[in-house]
Amino acid sequence: MMIIETPPDWPADEPAALAVQDELRTRVVLDEPGPPPATGLVTGVDVAYDDERDVVAAAAVVLDAATLTVVEEATAVGRVAFPYIPGLLAFREIPTVLAALESLTADPGLVVCDGYGRAHPRRFGLAAHLGVLTGLPVIGVAKNPFVFSYGELGPHRGDFAPLLADDGEEVGRALRTQDGVKPLFVSVGHRVSLEGACAHTLHLASRYRLPETTRRADRLCRIALEQAKAGT
Repeated sequence: MMIIETPPDWPADEPAALAVQDELRTRVVLDEPGPPPATGLVTGVDVAYDDERDVVAAAAVVLDAATLTVVEEATAVGRVAFPYIPGLLAFREIPTVLAALESLTADPGLVVCDGYGRAHPRRFGLAAHLGVLTGLPVIGVAKNPFVFSYGELGPHRGDFAPLLADDGEEVGRALRTQDGVKPLFVSVGHRVSLEGACAHTLHLASRYRLPETTRRADRLCRIALEQAKAGT
């Protein structure tokens, strides 16, 4: 399997990455509602790491948003593009994620990341970064709240509580996708409203805690990583 190389102008250290975040963050679009849930196509992206070999595998899985059936799948394997620094994890993944997305023949439609958008200390997580670079509508759906707090939320599917920064800004929502299970943490990446992001998440998580986009992309990137390891 071909290994995607890191772009030659990719940031190599923390100051360079922070400068890129500062510049790209100004391009995030927050005043669009995004596509209606259950319409068009929706694409899940996820990554898996082989830390010993410094390799990352990315998967992009396109679903019909209405039926949640798979339309197309693509993977890419690349070198880890950046050191592990909290708040800058997108720089480790994006070149390979972009390669997977660019391999698709279908328009990705809405993209769902296993990560953060606005719910990020610098308001520019993977979902926002990917949205600005591609121009696509993107949301972040994470399993953990990172550094933000939230209040009590009800026990039922669809119950939510605001995810709050220290200054009181609502940067996302803790959203319960199934009765009695732990919530997910939804935030806007690019060109989607927070209400729309939550509605998409609930539609995509009709049977399980995680959205079907994330479940399928997670499985596929792990397969791609194992195939890459077997080929080395």
